[in-house]
Amino acid sequence: MIDFYSLVKALHVIGATVLLGTGAGIAFFMVMAHRTRDAALVAHTAGTVVIADMIFTATAVIAQPITGAILAHALGFQLLGGWIGLSLCLYVMIGAFWLPVVWLQWRMRDLAREAQRLSRPLPPLYFQLYRVWFFCGFPAFAGVLAILWLMVAKPDF
Repeated sequence: MIDFYSLVKALHVIGATVLLGTGAGIAFFMVMAHRTRDAALVAHTAGTVVIADMIFTATAVIAQPITGAILAHALGFQLLGGWIGLSLCLYVMIGAFWLPVVWLQWRMRDLAREAQRLSRPLPPLYFQLYRVWFFCGFPAFAGVLAILWLMVAKPDF
């Protein structure tokens, strides 16, 4: 039988892998679709990405701080100090990049759908939004990697 601590720890690890995996997967598929400049392909891919972000990423974003707080409490760690405090700061920074990225994905999806519907190329606004989306991904993804390292290494500072 699985004890409560092991279950929460497993959920926390799964959440971390979902954040890393969906982040990498979404980025890969959006970049590959974008490179085609095909409005229909971009519309389809962006539509799928929006759904994946809402189902997987949003669920993990909610679960991570809850499971993390339960684990920290169970192990007697301080939430606002040391590596956990740094992780929480990084988490907030990641959120500051992720929330606009979600909106950008919706907007790019809608622009691509409109271009497809009108049989037109992707509009200039789509490319402007894509550049912002692309560059927001770097600090967010680096933050996720840093948190994963902190979770594993648990440095003493």
